[in-house]
Amino acid sequence: MQALLSFEQAPPLSAPLRFFLSAPLFAVLAGLLLLWSGPELFASRWTPAALALTHLISAGFMLQVMIGALFQILPVVAGANLARPRLVAKLVHSTTVLGTLLLAAGFLGRPPLAFELAVFFLAGGLALFVVAAGRALYGVPSTSPTIRGLKLALFGLAVTVLIGALLAATIGGWLALPVVKMTSVHFGWGFVGWGVVLLAAVALVVVPMFQMTPPYPPWFSRHFCRATPIVLSVWSIAEMADHQASLAWLSGAVVLVAVAFAGATLSLQRRSKRARFDATQRLWCVAMLCVLAACLLWLLAAVLPGLAEWPQWPLLFGVLILSGGFMSVMIGMLYKIVPFLIWLHLQNLGGGRVMAPNMNKVIAGQRIDRQTLAHFASLALLLAASAWPEWFTYPAGIALLMANAWLLLNLLAAVAFYRQQRSKIEALRPAMVSG
Repeated sequence: MQALLSFEQAPPLSAPLRFFLSAPLFAVLAGLLLLWSGPELFASRWTPAALALTHLISAGFMLQVMIGALFQILPVVAGANLARPRLVAKLVHSTTVLGTLLLAAGFLGRPPLAFELAVFFLAGGLALFVVAAGRALYGVPSTSPTIRGLKLALFGLAVTVLIGALLAATIGGWLALPVVKMTSVHFGWGFVGWGVVLLAAVALVVVPMFQMTPPYPPWFSRHFCRATPIVLSVWSIAEMADHQASLAWLSGAVVLVAVAFAGATLSLQRRSKRARFDATQRLWCVAMLCVLAACLLWLLAAVLPGLAEWPQWPLLFGVLILSGGFMSVMIGMLYKIVPFLIWLHLQNLGGGRVMAPNMNKVIAGQRIDRQTLAHFASLALLLAASAWPEWFTYPAGIALLMANAWLLLNLLAAVAFYRQQRSKIEALRPAMVSG
C-alpha cells in the first residue's frame, strides 16, 4: 500500500490541520445545545433543536474532518495537487465554519436572516472546494479503486450540496418542492453518496495499512464505490416520483450498501495481524457495529408497524449513524492521520539528517485510550437519551461536551509536540548545514 502513496506531495500542514482542530468544537456546541434545549430536543427528529444538533455534527464535525482529510489524501493518494492549497483551505474553512454556525442558528430561529446567510456561505464554500478538488482530479487516471472512489465521493458531495440548496430554497418559499421527500434524498446522498463512499475509498488504503489487515476483497474494491451512486440515483428518482411499488426495495438496497461496507470492514478486522486492538481499531469496530445496528433498526421499522409508530426510533437511528458510526470512525482516523502528518512534516524538516520522533509519541496512547472511552460513554448516553430523554438528556449533553473537549485537547497536544520538535530541528539546522 505504501507504494501507492506520494508523501513528497503532501500539502502544508496548516491546510488539513485547521479543519481537524475545528471539528471537535462543533461537537462541543452540540453538547451545549443538548444542555440548553433539554429533553424537548428528543420530542421529534423535526424539532428545531434536533435539526440544529444534527447539522452541528454532520455539517460541522463530520464535514470538517472529511474535507481536512481530502486536503491530505488527494495529493498523497491520488497525485491530485490542489492549486494554492493554503488559500483554498482558508477560504473553504472560514466559509464552511461560518455557514454551519449560521445554519444551526437558522434552525433555532435566530436571527431571521441566519438561514439564508448559512446557505450562501456553506454552499459557496463547498462549491469552491468541489471545483478546486475537481480541477485537481481532472485528468488523473483512475488507476486504483481509491482514486475512482474519491472522484465518486466528490460527485456525491456536489449532489448533496445541490439538493441542500434546493431544499433551503423550498423552506425559504422560493421553490415549491416536497420538503419531506427532498430531506430524505438529501440525507441519502449526504450520508451514503458522500460519506460512506468517501470512507470506503479511504478505507481501502488506511484499514490495511494502519490496522494490519488483508486488503478488501476484489468484489468490494472494484464495484462498491461505482455501484453506490447508481443505486442512490435510481432510489432518488423513485422517492421523488413516489413510486411506491419499487420504493421499498430501492430503500432497502440503499441500506444494504451501508451493510456491505460495515460487514466487509468487520470481516477484515477479524483477520488483523495485531495481537490486540488499539484505540483506532476499537473505534472502527464500534462504528461498523453501530452502522449494522442502525440498518437493522431501519429494516425492522419497515416491517413492524408497532416500531414504525414509535416516535423515538428515528432519533435512535440518527444517534447510531451520526455519533456511533461517523463520529467514531472519524475520531479513529484523526488519531492516525494527525500523528502521521506531524511525523511526516518533521521528517521533511530534518532533511534525512535528524530523524523525527516515533508517531506513537505525538499523542500519548493513554490520552487516546481515555478519550476513546469518554466518546463511548457519550454514545451510550445519547442512545439512552433518544429512548428516555427525561432521564438521560443532560448526562448525554455533559458527556458529549467533555468527550470532544478532550479530543480537542489531544489534538492541541499534538500541535504543541510539533512546534516543540520543529524548534529543536531548526536549532540543529546550522550544524546540519556546516556538517
